[in-house]
Amino acid sequence: MTVGVRQEPREATRPRTPRRARLTALLALLVGLAGVGYRLALLLADAPPTNSDEATMGLAALHIARGEGFPVWFYGQAYMGTLEAYLAAPLVALAGPSVLVLRLPTLALYALFLALSWRLTRRLGGDPWFALLVVGLLALGSDRVIKNQLIAGGGYPELNPAGAALALLTVGLCASGPRGLSHRATAGGPAARLPRPAALSEPAARLSRWAGWGLVAGLLLWVDPLILPFVLALGTVLVGWRRRELVGRAGAALAGGLLLGAAPMLLDSLRHGRNPLAAVLTASGADAAASWGERLHGGLVLGPPLALSFCSPGRCAGWQLWWAPTFLVLLPLAAITAWCTLRRPVPLASLTTSAPPEPSEPSEPSADLGEFPFAADDNSPRSDGGPADAPGERVSAAVRLALLAAAAAVLAAYALSNAAGRAPMESARYLSVLAVAMPALLWPLWSTARRAGLWPRPAGPPHHPGESAGSDLRGHHLGELAGSDRAGDRHLGDPESISRSAGGRKRIRAAGVAAVAVLAGMLGTGAVATAGAAGTVRTTHAEAERHRMLVDALGDLNLRHVRAGYWTCNRLAFASNEEVRCAVVDDELRPGFDRLPGYRRAVDADPDAAWVAPAGSPLAARLDARLGPGPGMLRMVEVPGWRIYLPRR
Repeated sequence: MTVGVRQEPREATRPRTPRRARLTALLALLVGLAGVGYRLALLLADAPPTNSDEATMGLAALHIARGEGFPVWFYGQAYMGTLEAYLAAPLVALAGPSVLVLRLPTLALYALFLALSWRLTRRLGGDPWFALLVVGLLALGSDRVIKNQLIAGGGYPELNPAGAALALLTVGLCASGPRGLSHRATAGGPAARLPRPAALSEPAARLSRWAGWGLVAGLLLWVDPLILPFVLALGTVLVGWRRRELVGRAGAALAGGLLLGAAPMLLDSLRHGRNPLAAVLTASGADAAASWGERLHGGLVLGPPLALSFCSPGRCAGWQLWWAPTFLVLLPLAAITAWCTLRRPVPLASLTTSAPPEPSEPSEPSADLGEFPFAADDNSPRSDGGPADAPGERVSAAVRLALLAAAAAVLAAYALSNAAGRAPMESARYLSVLAVAMPALLWPLWSTARRAGLWPRPAGPPHHPGESAGSDLRGHHLGELAGSDRAGDRHLGDPESISRSAGGRKRIRAAGVAAVAVLAGMLGTGAVATAGAAGTVRTTHAEAERHRMLVDALGDLNLRHVRAGYWTCNRLAFASNEEVRCAVVDDELRPGFDRLPGYRRAVDADPDAAWVAPAGSPLAARLDARLGPGPGMLRMVEVPGWRIYLPRR
């Protein structure tokens, strides 16, 4: 006797990646490439304008490439690590010193930040369209934001990708592990009895993630302490979820990574008795007080629009400041949303699931952009990647809350500082790390629009064999106040649970329209600011050409030692491959701040050292008074935009 068995086609039992997910991943890739391409075009056109601080980092890269020195700190100070110099040193050794070569690593860091932000948004429960929106906003680039991302002046380009990596690692470590196993490992199904071969290496892979978290945090603390609120907030989440695991090898791995990342700072502190934190506080501008009104205006009114790419080059127009009050309302609203999700009791139904598919029926991964090793095997939830679980939802909410708390701490510290009142347009770079919290900050707007039905919910995950229809979680979005869309469930935030009346639906619809208007306003304002930044390229390129002519003129005159202002000196030294050494003077011809004291000694030893000043500057006016035919007077050689003053003998 034979029994006829109908063989199911492979497509019937193997879930496929939805076309919509593949489409959004492709669109995100294209948007990301457009953002990177826009910035590459700016670099090729000498934008944004360079300065002497960036040239100082370039000199550090030049010295590392030559093997002449391995600086720990930015020259002339005992804080702000030189990671950018070490990243650029191999390129400088191959191609020689140039601003473009110095900025290629920062461009790569920006591309990494985009990919990590897509991945982080997806891991926090955001659907692909929300992740695409986040990438689109981060692809925009106003004047201040482009400077933060591309100028290798120390600290800022690496903060955002490192902060996103820390958040992503935190999600992975909290959503999986001894106390966060997926349902497949705990439901008693076939997957629990027959672990996959890849699971054999899970302990080693998990320890590497702990070590990676510590390494990134240590590097950040060395590079720039601005990221400290994010390290502390995300570290608190790790302790809250994995405190027992941290007592063992995981804690040792994290501590080892942290010590390794911070080793340059720690070794230098032990060797010279320096305190980097004290150096940062000393340099914070506490010696030049600003009024409270100036601080609050610079920190809370100008700060958020400048930090998130909504302002024109060098200024914020009145209409561009609409984001400031919106940001101040949205930040606590997003925090309350995350807190409510975090504190909501875990439903009993979420602790058990039906049997998963057999190991012989692997599923295809969702179409995420950038499958990174430290997140590829985590069981943290996604909106379209399978049945979501309440514990995973709480992890997502905790990480979002940590990001928002860190952003609030950074904003508060900046608003209380004198820098916010004295020079808000320039010091707004201290708020560049707010972009790391973008997925958490915008979540209430997106989820409100989705609940109002202004954007279609993603298709639910496919049913596995033996799984009842009632267990399907169609449209489940982590972080929403609605914890489940299952039949019979009612949670705060579900339109049906709020009100079934026409008035309730209208209120939900109105809230959704307002949320969409804010998101559209962000895209529109950012696009206008980006166009404004692109409009300054011609002027910036012309100035860079004039500076190259100055360097060529100094070479033609065989001048090796000059005196100039602070914003001229190290830029000349780097552009000339240190063939020109420069000592800093102020507008009264008095010695200024030399980041490399050896330059001054070389200049003082040369009786034929010249002077260099921008045309029309106060320094040029002072030197013009010394022009004349007699001994001890100066003669002038004019270069477009510059003046070279030579001593007469």
